[in-house]
Amino acid sequence: MGRTNTRVRWQMLAAALLAGAALVGAVETPAVADGSIRADQWHLDAMHASEMWKISKGDGITVAVIDGGFKMDHPDLVGQFLPGMDFSGSPGGVGFDPEGHGTQMASLIAGSGKAKGGNGAYGLAPGVKILPLKISNGTDGALVSADFIGQIGQAITYAVEQGVKVINISQGISAVRTSPSDVAKLNSIIAMARAKGSLIVSSVGNSAQSGNLVEYPGALPNVVGVGAVGRDVIATAESQQGPQVILAAPGVDMIEACTGPTGYCKSHGTSDSTALVSASAALIWSIHRDWSANQVLRVLINTAGKPTDGSVRNNDVGYGVVRPRVALADPGDPGPADVSPVPAAETVPSASPSAPASPSATSAPSPSSAVPSPSDVAVGAPPVEPRAEKSSGSGGALPVVAGVVGGLVLVAGVVFVVLRRRKAGGRPVVPPGEDPYVR
Repeated sequence: MGRTNTRVRWQMLAAALLAGAALVGAVETPAVADGSIRADQWHLDAMHASEMWKISKGDGITVAVIDGGFKMDHPDLVGQFLPGMDFSGSPGGVGFDPEGHGTQMASLIAGSGKAKGGNGAYGLAPGVKILPLKISNGTDGALVSADFIGQIGQAITYAVEQGVKVINISQGISAVRTSPSDVAKLNSIIAMARAKGSLIVSSVGNSAQSGNLVEYPGALPNVVGVGAVGRDVIATAESQQGPQVILAAPGVDMIEACTGPTGYCKSHGTSDSTALVSASAALIWSIHRDWSANQVLRVLINTAGKPTDGSVRNNDVGYGVVRPRVALADPGDPGPADVSPVPAAETVPSASPSAPASPSATSAPSPSSAVPSPSDVAVGAPPVEPRAEKSSGSGGALPVVAGVVGGLVLVAGVVFVVLRRRKAGGRPVVPPGEDPYVR
């Protein structure tokens, strides 16, 4: 599997060990009991979405979502999609989403909430249009890294040709599973996209506890690498750390539209956080149409909730947690249009684990209970078991076959215990007691 997503997915043991997979089997409870999905989308309340929407809903901005397919007829997403393109070579076309991840990302960005009488799942930027670009991310069999990277490159090129402002890539592949030539080619395509004015946002990965291996495209220059924080505004234990982290956003207990029987799922991970950063950029760009990608990113960085240790950035949350409400209300000086606010990398990051630079630059993940796998949110129904999924945070996971399921049970139990023993030390981005999403 080639994505760093919100959904913890089952995979073969070899790929799990290589990519740092987290296998979890917790039982989910219903998200809400009153039939309102929106009421359980805590991140929208925390980020003061209703106040933001008085200024901007992202109207007039297109976000390209590069993922494994999209349920285009979901009630909360009808009318939100533009005609897309399929680069996967797999059957079913853009509108076939066998695992639901692409649908979830589209929902977090641009969900309209039209289902359930207006109580469905809302995206952070419900005025945005989604350009759905389908790639093969392991759903249809063993994934070759060159195919994965090549398809991402094709999708980025297509999005740029369509004049798309924001490109969301809630995907990733471990650097140890890629060839330098493939990565160099993708790096060149991304540089081209940035030169033509597109902002590329990608997840950094979910394997902080199992190797913290660098993942692409999230660790490449000219990409906004995104980490995840919990309700406590501390980097989650699974969110990868390192200099590739530019910004962070909520990434636990996320409720969104999906392809499951109930139509709604709960998920977690840097994929979700990436979708929220992409949506935040769209909200700003909708109001400031003449700004460049550099200026939009600079305002996101300048208005982000900063680490309490006084550092400009750290390896947990980068330059901080996005606060689009603040960026819309008081953006400040966007700075020069042709200068990136992020220091340029001289070389493509190595495949080695992105270890913390120093104690002052980063910290161990925060303590928390194990984060459950995504499951259908059956409103008012009994709890349901999470579906077996490929690993979020993996780099090119292979599909599980019946012969290895039994062997994974023990591994899953061990990993579950490890997840229950998270180290303390994560730092909040604001002093305790203060609202992290307002000044």
